[in-house]
Amino acid sequence: MTDEKKYEALKLENQLCFPMYAAARQIVRQYTPYLKKLDLTYTQYLVLMVLWEKQTITVSELGACLYLDSGTLTPLLKKMEAHGLVRRTRDQKDERVVHVTISQEGMNLREKCLEIPAHVGSCVKLKKDQAKVLYEGLYAFLSGLKGEDHE
Repeated sequence: MTDEKKYEALKLENQLCFPMYAAARQIVRQYTPYLKKLDLTYTQYLVLMVLWEKQTITVSELGACLYLDSGTLTPLLKKMEAHGLVRRTRDQKDERVVHVTISQEGMNLREKCLEIPAHVGSCVKLKKDQAKVLYEGLYAFLSGLKGEDHE
């Protein structure tokens, strides 16, 4: 094996993770101006999307939905609670379990966010069938990693 062949796996162009990382950053960048007007971060927006559907969820269930750990979610939820978007309450039977409930103010943001997906979607130059294949492929990729922890 030549020295160059030995290092093929380390070339940026051979990394599946790089285009996924770069695409994720670019998508978040597209959301930023719309969310900034509402004083939201992208991660807060994701939390709200889950809560718009479920109204109440435990922190661990929320973490599973968003692929985030409680160390990331706790400060995020504290900030959202301080802004009146959510309420956090401890479970009466098990104090280790924390429930997150969307407030009326958080629900009111749903209407203000209604057009955001279409605005961001218009920036993505994929045909509908290409977008569907990408969506399905990314979820297949995520489900293949679920539960894996290699830190």
